[in-house]
Amino acid sequence: MMVEKSNRTLRSAEIRAHIGHPIIDCDGHMTEFEPAFLDHLRAVGGNSLAERFMSAPDSGFRFPWYAAGQSDRRANRMIRTPWWAHLSRNARDRATSALPKLLRERMPELGLDYSIVYPSLAFFSLHMADDELRRVFCRAFNDYNAALFREVADRATPVALIPMHTPGEALEELEHAVRGLHLKTILMPAFARRPIPALASQAPKLARNLAWLDNFCLDSEYDYDPVWARCVELRVAPTFHSPSFGTGNRVSISNFTYNHIGHFAYSAEGICKALFLGGVTRRFPQLKFAFQEGGAGWGCLLYRDLISHWNTRNPQALENTNPKNRNDAELRELFVRYGDGFADRFDRVSERSDLIWGREENAESIDEFARCGIRRAEDIRELFIPRFFFGCEGGDRITGWAFDGRRNPFQARLGAIFGSDLGHFDLPDMTEAVAEAWELVEEGNLSEVDLRDFLFLNPLRLHAGVNPDFFKGTAIEGEVKRMLRAGLEPIA
Repeated sequence: MMVEKSNRTLRSAEIRAHIGHPIIDCDGHMTEFEPAFLDHLRAVGGNSLAERFMSAPDSGFRFPWYAAGQSDRRANRMIRTPWWAHLSRNARDRATSALPKLLRERMPELGLDYSIVYPSLAFFSLHMADDELRRVFCRAFNDYNAALFREVADRATPVALIPMHTPGEALEELEHAVRGLHLKTILMPAFARRPIPALASQAPKLARNLAWLDNFCLDSEYDYDPVWARCVELRVAPTFHSPSFGTGNRVSISNFTYNHIGHFAYSAEGICKALFLGGVTRRFPQLKFAFQEGGAGWGCLLYRDLISHWNTRNPQALENTNPKNRNDAELRELFVRYGDGFADRFDRVSERSDLIWGREENAESIDEFARCGIRRAEDIRELFIPRFFFGCEGGDRITGWAFDGRRNPFQARLGAIFGSDLGHFDLPDMTEAVAEAWELVEEGNLSEVDLRDFLFLNPLRLHAGVNPDFFKGTAIEGEVKRMLRAGLEPIA
């Protein structure tokens, strides 16, 4: 059966009726109504703290870029920040992203059964350098959102903000948000920006600029295993959705599009790679992780690259490049025979570079897969595929790669999950999100079986896989129970 394309608004509901299973939106967005939240922030932290938030350069509330002239932007390399990022012309959609009750009313029209709602402005809060402001903001936002969404809990749930600059603050907010507020989805930052000690001590005022990105799992400032362990106990799946413009080469002072393209994938790849190589998926097999709005293409590449690097850089394979195994006598003979005058310089050992000739390495550091206990390439599949989920917008044609076992090592299908991106500029009409996903079937990018995984089963594997009661009390509780009773196969 092919669904007519004539009416986009009806089409979403028609698609939902046709496919016959729930559609779970794993990444909708709220457009925060700042005056209401600021009143709450003032009540929690006082007027001065609310003022600090509104004036903080990294809060996202006021971008310093606008107050600076072109010469100052260039001198300070002030990146072009997001602009015109939220809907204006379509008032109903704009209000829908701000008002949970309106979102609930429109769910049938949108073709959605359940939505997990992420913030917009509050994304920045997890990365604010001001320790007190960051923690108080996250606490106030979680309290505010829990109350705001309480009456629509059958159709939507907001994520809880979990700051991660230290394990202590993460554990404290996890306890409050999950145990205290009964929030069941969490959002963590993909990194914490920390001053480089040797540089910051020389220029304390520039410490924020002389920074490195701590990914919490590899070479971290702290041990975050207590945080991952608490997530297991609280039955919550960590999700990540960090902006990364301003890092790497995403630092244009004039072009937001340049800074924006690929930035969610960039931050997601960093934390995903660290979770894997840091051994988190080995030590905490019950946990699952999601990376939102970066698509699945980077995940397919990372999965493939991890296997490729294991094949060429596992301890046994590294014997091919171990300098101790170099046959200098044979090498000299070849230099004499074919190197013209090179042979006369062969013994100038002090002029050999570390890169070309290598150095003796500490035996304990040679196996860079040791933390995750890899012994064969197939182990990578077992520690990667069932644990990681990749948020994709409906119109992302690369999503098909995730489901194409012919193109992925060991015939793997990656855990792509549907995210509508409701409320943001790249979805000008909310009624088109499900329609875009259906077009992946019409165009041959996905089969209807793939689509079912994308829209329904993979979200279950992610959230119900950690907490079987995740959908209790929701509009789809019955269908989820039937699926879990029948036995939901792990992603393959």
